[in-house]
Amino acid sequence: MTHTLHRLGKEESLRQDFVLTMMPSKGINVAGSAAKLKRLLDICMEQGAIKVGDARLGNQYHQGSLDTMLANIEDQAVVQAVFDDAEKVAQVLGAFKEIDLGLSVVVSGLHDEVEKCCRNAGLKRHTVNQSLGRWGRIDRLPSEEVLEINTMCGHGMVAVGLIEEIAGRVRAGELTAEEGAEELFKPCMCGIFNPVRAAGLLKAMSERQVGPVEC
Repeated sequence: MTHTLHRLGKEESLRQDFVLTMMPSKGINVAGSAAKLKRLLDICMEQGAIKVGDARLGNQYHQGSLDTMLANIEDQAVVQAVFDDAEKVAQVLGAFKEIDLGLSVVVSGLHDEVEKCCRNAGLKRHTVNQSLGRWGRIDRLPSEEVLEINTMCGHGMVAVGLIEEIAGRVRAGELTAEEGAEELFKPCMCGIFNPVRAAGLLKAMSERQVGPVEC
C-alpha cells in the first residue's frame, strides 16, 4: 500500500497521525472477509479511532452515514482507520493479535512510532515501505503548509483550491478550524484524512495569508 505513505509535515505533527489499512489477500482469504473487516473496524472505533473508511465504496459522507458505510462493507473491501495517538494504535494492534483474523494490516506513521506501537503490542514488523519524497519540478508545487493537508488524502481528492478556500473561511471566522477540517475530510473517499491534525494545521494557516498556487 502506498496511498497513505506520502504525508508531509513536521515531526511533532506527524507523531499524532496514524493510518491503519486492513484488507484480505486477493485469491487467498477474500471469501467471508466482510464480517472480519467489520470486526476490525469495531475494535478501532472502540479504541478511539478519529475516522474509519472504506476505499471501495467511500467514506460515511459518500454513503450517507457511518452506519450505512459499515453495513455495506464487502468481502473485497479495503478499510481504514485514522488515529492521533500511538497508545491507542498499540492497543488496537494488541487486540488484533489476540483475535488473529488472518487479514493484512498496514500501519502508516513515523517509523520509530510505528515500531514502538508494534513492540508494545507484542508484534514484529513484517515489511517497511518508505516514501522517497518528491521528484521533478517541485518548485511548482503548493506551499508546504498546503501540502501538509493535501497529502493526508493519498489520492489527492482534497484539492489545493479547497484547502485554500477553507483556510480563508476559517480566517474570516465563517468556520471553526474543526468545522473546516470536517469539510476537508468529506472528499477523501478512503477516509484516511486526519481531521484532528488538519484542524491544528488550519488554525496555523488561518493566521497567515495563503495565496493561490503559481505555475
